[in-house]
Amino acid sequence: MGTDQPFSQTDLTWDYSDPVNGPTIPAPFFYDPSIFAEEKERIFMKCWHLVGHVNEFNEPGKYIVQDIFEQSIVVTTDKSGDIHAWHNVCRHRGNRLMTERRGVVGGVLRCKYHSWCYNLDGALRAAPRTEHLSNFSKEDHSLKKVRLEIFAGWVYITLDNDAQPISELAADSEKILHRFLPDMDNVELLEETDFIVDANWKVIQENSIEGYHFDLSGPVHKDLAALIDFKDYRLTAFDKWWTYTGPPNTEVSHAYGKPLEGATWQTDWFFNLGLWPNTTFYSFPYTDMIGTFIMIPLAPEKSLLRFGYYVPKGREVPDVTKAAIAWMNTQLGPEDIELNVTNQKGLHSFGFGSGRYLIDENLPNQSEHLVFHFHKLCYQAIRE
Repeated sequence: MGTDQPFSQTDLTWDYSDPVNGPTIPAPFFYDPSIFAEEKERIFMKCWHLVGHVNEFNEPGKYIVQDIFEQSIVVTTDKSGDIHAWHNVCRHRGNRLMTERRGVVGGVLRCKYHSWCYNLDGALRAAPRTEHLSNFSKEDHSLKKVRLEIFAGWVYITLDNDAQPISELAADSEKILHRFLPDMDNVELLEETDFIVDANWKVIQENSIEGYHFDLSGPVHKDLAALIDFKDYRLTAFDKWWTYTGPPNTEVSHAYGKPLEGATWQTDWFFNLGLWPNTTFYSFPYTDMIGTFIMIPLAPEKSLLRFGYYVPKGREVPDVTKAAIAWMNTQLGPEDIELNVTNQKGLHSFGFGSGRYLIDENLPNQSEHLVFHFHKLCYQAIRE
């Protein structure tokens, strides 16, 4: 199909055999409700979802609630220090148990409706007046378990019991994470920030995995590009995970408006490692923090962006790092979000339909080969 014709809503297919000369994935894949429904069922109900760091579960009763569309999962720490994941629903009449994103409970998860109480290992402890019921067994009414795995110090859950283990899906990524993020095992959550964006989750993801716009789209991106040796910025695909990294510009003396003298950092590189389909671990140049960036789909054209900022335990947060977090929340993030929203609007135009990837081995720092790789994974997940 030529890019000068409206794309047919009934022809939701894509020939990706020639990424260099062929078309980009068609525009309806970013807003069509049927596509979104397929992604929900075939990607997000089957993939791994990052919950948080194991250090967030360092005492009994700590919990985090993770929502996956209408499904809600509560991850808890029991008295033995073991971490469990449960469907966040009372087995009595289906009332939601926990409503806060994270917190600490005493010894039980209590339903506020009829006071059914569950131990932190998921077992039903008490159910008022059920002693009057015949053939009632507490063992039959424990919370329903959700599959959980810990990889590289991070807690993941999936609703698919047949999903490939996260350690296999992300094989070899752990050593790269530890290389650039040496304090990864010893961090604590400093801040979590959520943004609602009127754009498809893939629009947000593809924006983050190309360097083409860095020195072209806006002043804040130019500031970021100036902190690294941009000519050596590289984007590399490893099937279900990928990296995009840039070595430091060793001539800089300030970053994010602060002097570097006396600061500590995880890495002086711009480091990003993405896991299929929507999770990124990253660190900005010269910052002593580990960021998590998750694109959570809410509707075909609405997403929740969740930024987690983790810092080494027992170490004062440098001013440079504090400034970088504020810079992300108030400058770089909004500049990207504006691009996401205008991109989403433009995808509806009869003047588009599909476009072209800039894939050029002579421009490895600006090539969109990783965008193509991501689009291909999305298309294969729902079509093949």
